[in-house]
Amino acid sequence: MKELYRKQADVRKYQHEKLANEVISLGDDFYVEKMNFSGLQRRAKKSETNEQGKFKRKKRFGKSLGNKAPSMFLNILERKLLTVNLTLKKIDTWSVKASQYNHIEDSYKKKKLSARWSMIEGNKVQRDMYSAFLIMNVSEDLKSVDKNRCKETYRNFLKLHNEEIKRLVGNKNLSSIGI
Repeated sequence: MKELYRKQADVRKYQHEKLANEVISLGDDFYVEKMNFSGLQRRAKKSETNEQGKFKRKKRFGKSLGNKAPSMFLNILERKLLTVNLTLKKIDTWSVKASQYNHIEDSYKKKKLSARWSMIEGNKVQRDMYSAFLIMNVSEDLKSVDKNRCKETYRNFLKLHNEEIKRLVGNKNLSSIGI
């Protein structure tokens, strides 16, 4: 088992190195949310019950975080960016709240993790893609969304979003993002 885990870790690192090279080839401005990945791995502390009276699972995202190793990928990306004199800009997750914000209404609305789609100006938008759009339009202080830039780029985002959703429909591996 130890040997299999070692091989799996080597493959994961190789794939991250390759992906980091691809990402760097796409641009020169990189934004990422500050995340506490170890906090996501921890089990829930208190036991809760659902509407039927059954206990909810205490499991969190430990196994999937271990398999995907997002922290390792960010470290690799940051190291590679430094070699070409670029930086990884870490936005303040708690101030921006990209998954809750609506730039049209200028309001925040808490959503369940299972809610994968949002209605923005009458358009059905995939939540993670919309969050990426908002992060792309974050202000220079990395603590708020630039509403004017959002308004300028929203139509183009919506066009590209719809094209990408059409391309992804039917892919059975994407159930986690609601497609």
